[in-house]
Amino acid sequence: MLKTEPNGAPHLATDVPAPDSGIRLVRNFIDGEYHDGQLWFEKRSPLNNAVIARVAEAGRAEVDAAVRAAKAALKGPWGAMTVPQRVDVLYALADGINRRFDDFLAAEVADTGKPVSLASHIDIPRGAANFKIFADVVKNVPTECFEMPTPDGSGAINYAMRRPVGVVGVVCPWNLPLLLMSWKVGPALACGNTVVVKPSEETPQTAALLGEVMNAAGVPRGVYNVVHGFGPGSAGEFLTTHPGVNAITFTGETRTGTAIMKAAAEGARPVSLEMGGKNAAIVFADCDFEAAIEGTLRSCFANSGQVCLGTERVYVERPIFERFVAALKSGAEALRIGLPQDASTGMGPLISQEHRTKVLSYYKKAADLGATVVTGGGVPEMPGDLHAGAWVQPTIWTGLGDDSPIAREEIFGPCALVMPFDSEEEVIRRANDNDYGLATAVWTTNLSRAHRVAAAIEVGIAWVNSWFLRDLRTPFGGAKQSGIGREGGVHSLEFYTELKNVCVKL
Repeated sequence: MLKTEPNGAPHLATDVPAPDSGIRLVRNFIDGEYHDGQLWFEKRSPLNNAVIARVAEAGRAEVDAAVRAAKAALKGPWGAMTVPQRVDVLYALADGINRRFDDFLAAEVADTGKPVSLASHIDIPRGAANFKIFADVVKNVPTECFEMPTPDGSGAINYAMRRPVGVVGVVCPWNLPLLLMSWKVGPALACGNTVVVKPSEETPQTAALLGEVMNAAGVPRGVYNVVHGFGPGSAGEFLTTHPGVNAITFTGETRTGTAIMKAAAEGARPVSLEMGGKNAAIVFADCDFEAAIEGTLRSCFANSGQVCLGTERVYVERPIFERFVAALKSGAEALRIGLPQDASTGMGPLISQEHRTKVLSYYKKAADLGATVVTGGGVPEMPGDLHAGAWVQPTIWTGLGDDSPIAREEIFGPCALVMPFDSEEEVIRRANDNDYGLATAVWTTNLSRAHRVAAAIEVGIAWVNSWFLRDLRTPFGGAKQSGIGREGGVHSLEFYTELKNVCVKL
C-alpha cells in the first residue's frame, strides 16, 4: 500500500522485510525494547535515492503501548529518583553517545546526506552535550520563597516546587535530527518527565539508536520511547491526539505546528512550538565586509539551506549592494557539492526528492516572476548514481521585491533573495513586514545602530555581527507564526515542569 504525506509525497509501505534483504531495519523502541509496527516504509538515501532502510511504522496500538509505558515509568523507579540521581543518568547518556560517536555520525549522515565535517562538528557533539547542559541547569536552578504577614501576626511562608508535567510527546524535524531531539528530550528527562518521541520519517535512525544508549546508561524502561511514522493517519496524529500525553513539543513547519496546537486543545494540554521562518539578514554599508560575507554565506547555504535559523532574505544598504552581491556570488560558486565523506564538500543534497521538488518549484517561480538569477537556479550535474539524488544548486536572486512569494514564503533550501535598502527606518519596516519572526542577523560596526535595529526587529533571536552563535542558557524561540514558547536554560524548565506553590501558616 501507499502511505501519503500531507504534501502528497508517497512512501511505499510493505509487509515485514525478508531477513536476508541486506536492508537495515529500524524499529520502534517501546518500554526498553525494540518492536515491529503495523507496516514497514522505505527510507531512501538523499545521495542517490537508493533504499537504505526499512522503518517499522507505529500504529495506534504501538503508540498507545508507548504512552502507557511512559505513564507507568513516572510511577516507577524514574519517578522515585532524586535530582542528583537523574543528573548522573543524564551524564551517563551523554558519555554513551560520545562512546558511540561513529555510530551516531554514520546514521545521521546516511539519513540526511549532510557533510561529515558538519555533522561531526555540530550534530553529534551538540546532541550529546544537550543532556549534560540541562542536567546542570536542573541541578542548579532555584525556585522562589516569600514571607508574608497574616492578620494574627504569626505570618506565613510561601515556597515553590517544580514537578514534572508528565508524559511529553516530542515531535522532531529532519534537518538536525539528534541535536534537536535531545534539545527537547534532555530538559524533559532532567525535569523528571518521560517521553514518546516521533522522529521525522526522513531521519529515523539516531532516535532509534539512542534507545540502546538509554538502556546502557541505566535509564529505566518506559522513560524513553520512539514511535516511527508519518503525520495524519499515522504515528504523529496518534501521538498528539492521545489523551495520555500531557504536553507536546514540536519543531517543524508552521502548518504542522498549527495542526498539533489544535490537537492539544483537547484536554487543554500545553504546547511548545518552534515553527517556520523567513529570516532576514540586514547588512549596513559600515559593516565588516568580509565578516558579513562569510556569515551570510553560512546562514544561506549551511546544511543546504535546511536550517530553521537560516537566511532567505538579505537586505544590503545600497552603497555596497553591487559589491556584496558579487562577493556572495563568488562564495556560493566556490561551494563544492559532493559526497558527505569528502573533506572538501561544502554542501550536500536536500533531504529527499519530495523536498527537492518543492525547492525547485520556487526556483522556477522566481524565474517566472522575472528574478535575476545571480547564480544557480537549477540542478547540478552529478556523476553515476548520484544523478538520482536530491541535489540542487546554491542560488542567489535579485530583482524581486518584498511582495513576491520568494520574499514571503519559507523555501528551506540553499537560496536567498538579495535586495537593496536606503535607510535604517526603511529596512526595519521591510524586515518586519512578514508573517514569520524567528531570527535575524544585523551586520554593522555602529554600536548604537546595532542595538537599535536588534531591538526593533520582531524576532525571537537577533544576532549582531554573527550567525548561529548560541549560548544554550539563553531563551530560544520565535515570534508571530514562528512559534510559541521558549527553550533553553531555565526557559525550558518552565515548559517541562509544573510550578507548585506551598503556603505554610506559621
